[in-house]
Amino acid sequence: MLNRIEAGNDGAFQALLIVHGLFGSARNWGAIQKRMASDRRVLAVDQRNHGESFRAETQSYHDMAADLAEVIESEGFPMDVVGHSMGGKAAMVLALTRPDLVNRLVVADIAPVAYGHSNRHLVHAMRDLDVNGLSARSEADRRLQTSVTDPGTRAFLLQSLDLKAEPPRWRLNLSVLDVEMDKITGWPEEVDGVYEGPVLFLSGALSDYVTADYRERIKGYFPKAVMAKIPGAGHWLHAEKPREFEAALRTFLS
Repeated sequence: MLNRIEAGNDGAFQALLIVHGLFGSARNWGAIQKRMASDRRVLAVDQRNHGESFRAETQSYHDMAADLAEVIESEGFPMDVVGHSMGGKAAMVLALTRPDLVNRLVVADIAPVAYGHSNRHLVHAMRDLDVNGLSARSEADRRLQTSVTDPGTRAFLLQSLDLKAEPPRWRLNLSVLDVEMDKITGWPEEVDGVYEGPVLFLSGALSDYVTADYRERIKGYFPKAVMAKIPGAGHWLHAEKPREFEAALRTFLS
C-alpha cells in the first residue's frame, strides 16, 4: 500500500485524501494538510515510485487509481479527494472508475487531456546530478542550475533529494518515470465513465494547463464540474498561494 502521512481526527467534515503530482510527495503538502486537519481526518500519500512508497515498473493512471482505491478501501468509507497535476489525473480516473469511493473531488490545475510537453529533461537533470560529496542543499542547487535554470523548479525537485543517505539519493524512481513519461503527460482514452458527484477544477490564473477549450471535455466526464481560478498563481498553485488554495478547498468541501 502507498506510504501515507496522517493528520487530524474524525470531525465535522468528510475525511480528505491528498494526492501529489509528478516529482512530488506527501511531505510537500504538510502545511495545507495540517491546516485542513483542524476539523477532519486528512491523509496525504506518496504515489508509487515517489517518496517512501513502493517502486513499480509502471506509472499508468489505472495503476495509480487502483493504489488510491486501496487506500480509501482500507479506511472503510468514501473520502473527499484532492489531486494536483499527475495526482489530479489519477484522482479523476479513480472517480470515473470507482465513483463509490469518492465523495467530492478537487482537481488542481490539470485537465483530462493529453499534453504535448514532456518532463523528461527534468528526469535527466536529476539523474545526471553529481551527488559526490553533497551535504548541503545549497550546493545541490548550485550544481543543478546548469541544467535547470528556474530557481522555483530546482527548489521543488530538491525536496525529493535525500541528503542524509550515503551517497545522497533521489526519493524517486527516475528510470521508470523516464520510460513512462508519455503515459504521465497523456490521458487514458479508454476511460469512458461519468462521475456524477461534485467536482471543482481549481487552476492558477497564470497557468495554461486548464483552458476554456477543455471545458466541453471536462463536462463530458464530470457534468457537475465547476471551474475556479486563483489570481496570481501558476501551476503549483497550492505552494504559491497556500492560503487562497486552502480557502477554496474549505468552501467547496464544507
